[in-house]
Amino acid sequence: MKFTAKAKFLPYSPYKLRPLADVVRGKSVTQALNWLSTYAGQRVMPVKKVIESAMANAKNVGIVQTESLFIAEIRVDEGPMFRYFKPAAMGRSSMQRRRLCHVSVVLENTKSAA
Repeated sequence: MKFTAKAKFLPYSPYKLRPLADVVRGKSVTQALNWLSTYAGQRVMPVKKVIESAMANAKNVGIVQTESLFIAEIRVDEGPMFRYFKPAAMGRSSMQRRRLCHVSVVLENTKSAA
């Protein structure tokens, strides 16, 4: 059985969150959460929260134990981008981009996947 969770409009660039998602993809939930809790950085918090939310969704459904869950799919997609202009050298203006991202996680039970 699949359990999903999504977080939208996170104020982080998707280019900075994708390496974290690549590390945790395919691991068990407990192992991924342990790795994320030891990683030093503020960018870990939204990824960790989405995984914990998907785990809570699995608990609410019922008969699933958290030890038997693994991350089948984790995706970091681009969200909307805020574009604005700031002054640059010689009277020009340079475009600045404020990027947002969407994170989605799919957990699966190891017994159902086998």
